[in-house]
Amino acid sequence: MRIGLVGCGSWGKYILRDLCALGAEVMVVARSPESRATAQTGGATSIHADVRDLPPADGYVVASTTISHAEIVEALLPTGRPIFVEKPLCDDPAVAQSIADRAGERVFSMDKWRYHAGVVQLAEFHAKGILGQTRHLQSWRLGWHSHDQTSDSIWHLMPHDLSITLEILGYLPAVRQASGFTAFGVHAEASALLQDETGPSVGLHVSGCHPISRRSVLLVGSEGSAQFGDSYDDRIQVRWRDGRTEEVAIATDMPLLAELRVFLDHIRGGPAPKSPAPEAAAIVRHIADIRAIAGLPLR
Repeated sequence: MRIGLVGCGSWGKYILRDLCALGAEVMVVARSPESRATAQTGGATSIHADVRDLPPADGYVVASTTISHAEIVEALLPTGRPIFVEKPLCDDPAVAQSIADRAGERVFSMDKWRYHAGVVQLAEFHAKGILGQTRHLQSWRLGWHSHDQTSDSIWHLMPHDLSITLEILGYLPAVRQASGFTAFGVHAEASALLQDETGPSVGLHVSGCHPISRRSVLLVGSEGSAQFGDSYDDRIQVRWRDGRTEEVAIATDMPLLAELRVFLDHIRGGPAPKSPAPEAAAIVRHIADIRAIAGLPLR
């Protein structure tokens, strides 16, 4: 199988690694000397300076900077092949919706947390009512922003937590409250409360200003709470309302490899990946709403 990979930087190099591990021939678009060297040492079949120079492929993965996603997707749409775009789909809700309207059945966002075993387990807790009636979902994604200097931490981090919300609850509640600030240029922080007239509330807290990293998700039900405290945890901690505690083991498979395997299987005729373009566009709209309510510019 031949895959065109656009971008081979700090994250693209891991995508290249996993695509090669899954047996794909990967043709890479890499412009800087550093990314071209990374592509060469990472096993790229060929290296090209522009997306329009790519030979025909069975599918495409876009791992360039956020601000370039829309342009690259537009260039690839005429191929008619499936496109896997690193989150977010783009940073403009109108453009995201346009992509969804025209090619929602073959453009997907790479929301790897929807493949994380801890998130999948919490989704099962919610769906089966294991913790009773779900009251609240809370996520924290705190650290020091060091990726993609062309966009801030909110665009970099918030898509993860909104995709987690989609995976666990099955929908995105409306944005009710939001606050945030910017610091150090592309470092930013935002908190948001999501809730419809009925159903659980959702709290999101993302930041690129924290020296210490935290990746945690908490699900609160009427009968107990469940949480994993870090992305590499191998178990979920549960505490019931009567004080009993329990540990539920989870797999530690890497979600990036899992989502790329699903994408390749889809090209072969299998089920579609999670986060099709309509859902990805909804995430972009929610981020735009959060930024507007928090008094932050769109970009």
